[in-house]
Amino acid sequence: MAELGAHLTAASAGDDRPSIFEAVAQDSLMGALKPALQHLVKVLAESNPGRYGFLWRWFDEIYVLLDLLLQQHYLAGCSASFSENFYSLKRVPTGERRQQPLATAGLPKRQHWKSLLLLVLVPYLKGKLEKLVSSLREEDEYSIHPPSSSWKRFYRAFLAAYPFVNMTWEGWFLIQQLCYILGKAQHHSPLLRLAGVRLVRLTAEDIQALEKKSAGATSGQTHSIKTQVQSAVRKALGGIAFSLSTGLSVSVFFLQFLDWWYSSENQETIKSLTALPTPPPPVHLNHGSGTALLPKLKTVCPLCRKIRVNATALSTSGFVFCYRCAYNYVKTHQCCPITGYATELQHLVKLYSPES
Repeated sequence: MAELGAHLTAASAGDDRPSIFEAVAQDSLMGALKPALQHLVKVLAESNPGRYGFLWRWFDEIYVLLDLLLQQHYLAGCSASFSENFYSLKRVPTGERRQQPLATAGLPKRQHWKSLLLLVLVPYLKGKLEKLVSSLREEDEYSIHPPSSSWKRFYRAFLAAYPFVNMTWEGWFLIQQLCYILGKAQHHSPLLRLAGVRLVRLTAEDIQALEKKSAGATSGQTHSIKTQVQSAVRKALGGIAFSLSTGLSVSVFFLQFLDWWYSSENQETIKSLTALPTPPPPVHLNHGSGTALLPKLKTVCPLCRKIRVNATALSTSGFVFCYRCAYNYVKTHQCCPITGYATELQHLVKLYSPES
């Protein structure tokens, strides 16, 4: 434990190497945004299916296109993904240690496109695979294929192998993070290693260069009419990505709160806290006569001691009598004959059995 703590302290104190906490936090940022956005789209689709239903049906495809635009904008302008830039991190090629390029210089083309595909395509395919597994499990429960069909044998084998494949995938990430904590690896995620990049903190020069680039882009907007069509389209796409990223930066806390609020664990807690308690049985106020009035046979009226006719309950206590007996007693005494609760004629509720 002492050695682990020393490695964590050394990692946190490094000049450019982010701590494991920063690295994992930026990974979880985008993972929390998608479920929250998905819930917002679901609410819109349920409120107006005709207008917003397509957003729910094609949510994965729409989200991956917006994510592609967003990550492309940040990789090209900041050498980082949206979440990495949010935590003041950038990507540099793995081999470069002496002179790190500025964040505004962007990544080399090979690392840029690898990073973009791994950032956008891998989560999309993983989500689709999880949905496929879920649908196959439902189909396996209600399948109409014969047990000996080749298709049924294939997807049963796939369902049996998927948990082990998923465990291997998650274990790969866990081992990589442990190696990063102990200083044995430059990457906390295998995806960074596959992209050929590593994460470092932004320097003061990076921040100044990003501010100058942002100011230059703002001042250059007056000359956008003279630019070529290709440049105008690129700027328009960049503006959309910048608007999207700005909105996400402002609403990131709100979206994470929605993700927590509508999580299954939290919903169970909310239901347990807000559920109405089971009402207790009525208290016998007339201790002397109340218990004596109750017959042993449940179909007998406590007042006339005969089989109930036109069974009627008192909503104030829940006890059942003959309609005529309950009506006369309540009209005369204005209370329940068993519990003594104050009762009026409007509290009489006629009961209908399935036989009637």
